[in-house]
Amino acid sequence: MSIQGLLYRVLLPLMFGPVVCMADPGGEGNDPPARKARLELVTDKFISPVNMSVPHDGSGRLFICQKEGKVWIVKKGSLLSQPFLDVSSDMIAVNPGYDERGLLGMAFHPDFKKNHKFYVYYSSPLEKPVKGLNHKSKLVEFTASASNPDIADPATKRVLMEIDEPQSNHNGGQLAFGPDGYLYIGLGDGGGGGDKHGTTGNGQDLGVVLGKILRIDVNGVPYKVPADNPFVKTVGAKPEIWAYGLRNPWRFSFDRGTGRLFAGDVGQNQYEEVDIITKGGNYGWRIMEGYHDYNVPAGADKSKLIAPIHEYSHDLGISITGGYVYRGNAIPSLKGLYVFGDYNGKSFVLAPDGRKWERAELQLSGRPADQLYILSWGEDEQGELYMLTSSSTSAGFKGAVYKLVKE
Repeated sequence: MSIQGLLYRVLLPLMFGPVVCMADPGGEGNDPPARKARLELVTDKFISPVNMSVPHDGSGRLFICQKEGKVWIVKKGSLLSQPFLDVSSDMIAVNPGYDERGLLGMAFHPDFKKNHKFYVYYSSPLEKPVKGLNHKSKLVEFTASASNPDIADPATKRVLMEIDEPQSNHNGGQLAFGPDGYLYIGLGDGGGGGDKHGTTGNGQDLGVVLGKILRIDVNGVPYKVPADNPFVKTVGAKPEIWAYGLRNPWRFSFDRGTGRLFAGDVGQNQYEEVDIITKGGNYGWRIMEGYHDYNVPAGADKSKLIAPIHEYSHDLGISITGGYVYRGNAIPSLKGLYVFGDYNGKSFVLAPDGRKWERAELQLSGRPADQLYILSWGEDEQGELYMLTSSSTSAGFKGAVYKLVKE
């Protein structure tokens, strides 16, 4: 068995819980016809591409985060030889095969074309060992070089936020500026299994930022909290919180057509889910996993919990990789559909169908012979989509970025 296969069988059950084969209420046997697209290779020159971002400056550049700590640029179809940014010296050492820590997110300031500011999220070591803590997550601002826009200026580093992380897993890390100009930040529940943190779990505790999506104004020192955040006036609550009750939001995105915020939230033992995130919403973890009870405290009022728009069980996947609502023009059959995947390499679309969205398979031709593990998705300035993957070969681990094009 390959190293990647061993990691899949041994590490993933520890990270996400055991793989349990359960019936999917959506019914895999009754799924609608598959949609189709083709994968077109963009680059396979580095391992662990876990995030893609674009500056919306008309340059057409793709910025790709390598989990090990570097940001690379694909410019006019070619990978530049020098990384845009390297934060590996400020990071914890990560396993290239499987590790939920690393350089996990990147977003460009809405006024990047003028101020050249961007933001990254990565895992750093503790200054000294602290019982009950594994590392800390950092949200950091940098500025691109004034003399060379393809290089970041390390001297401009500004730390906005540091977050203590109890375990190595469930770090979230997605960054995205919303239509409102504020930065949204996805944080996992602190790791381990079952959110065994405190009496209610971090996901339900408004006094901690873990298990949440945060919303901040980066134009402050170190940042400002928007006055209309939902818990600004709630005693004991962290005012940065926008939504809560999440386990590990592994990739969220704003639909450029409607402004709605879609999130893929990684499940525990049985179910993966897709949520539409709204202001102040409670998405149920650890009370619920998908549509199902998980750890319901006595007297809990479940009526105010917001159910996902879709779930699937672990007979289909193991860890959701959230994607994007397709708003490009190259693949008309995907218009308005939410495109996403699973770490195990399967890809899907969701179509609106009342409150619960309907899932169909997304068949992708041009896949390499190696088993692909879907790490992330990306969207360029034109709304076209990209799939970021990892695989293992006889030569070792290999990463690749593919563009979705018409079949």
